[in-house]
Amino acid sequence: MGSAIVKTRPRPSANATIGTPIYKRIVLKLSGEALQGSLGFGIDPKVLDDLAKQVKEIKDLGVQVTVVVGGGNIFRGLAASSTTGMERATADYMGMLATAINGLALQDALERLGVPSRVQTAIEIAKVAEPYIRRRAIRHLEKGRVVIFVGGIGNPFFTTDTTAALRAMEIGAEVVLKATNVDGVYTDDPMTNHKAKKFDTLTFFDVLKKGLKVMDATAVSLCMSGNVPIIVFNLHRAGNIKRVVCGEPVGTRVVNHK
Repeated sequence: MGSAIVKTRPRPSANATIGTPIYKRIVLKLSGEALQGSLGFGIDPKVLDDLAKQVKEIKDLGVQVTVVVGGGNIFRGLAASSTTGMERATADYMGMLATAINGLALQDALERLGVPSRVQTAIEIAKVAEPYIRRRAIRHLEKGRVVIFVGGIGNPFFTTDTTAALRAMEIGAEVVLKATNVDGVYTDDPMTNHKAKKFDTLTFFDVLKKGLKVMDATAVSLCMSGNVPIIVFNLHRAGNIKRVVCGEPVGTRVVNHK
């Protein structure tokens, strides 16, 4: 199809024009919990609509956007396996189906704003989503569509964090944006320890050595080997996705070298 992979890994510049994106192609990683908002379960329509507006905002700047969604707001495989005794593989497949529900909800919210999108799944759900095909995903991006990846990598025992890192490398994304409920990576949980300090920049090695909760170790290792930076930031502050994409010092940046 003649699709070109983006290989450059730009860094934020103090001289960058405000409102100008420094990334051409991104992976936005969303946890399922991020979609539940204050409801505690399921999908909060207000959070979903705000997310769709933020994605549209960066797409309108010319950024090629992919999204990897988790399913923890509906079903978490590891938790079910450890608390109920359910077979881990079965529980993980159920979690993959939960990600598909979230992906379809996000697609609907985007298309209500006039943003064309495609849901690609790593497990076969032919009636509602197309199968994940790397070159097709790239072609969708080149045509201006948002691509939503669901179903994890299609295998149990792997997280959607790992999915985000893997898809980033496969499609040539320049950065993984990890959207969370806090504004970066801290020395401890800032919700329970008010003395916890926020990191502005970390190396992948720091994350692995200190066991910091950025993404799981497999995902961090993949990004380290592919030299794909991870930026951890607060999803629930309006306009934050645009700020990150435009190189503003938001959240915590994880890179190979400081």
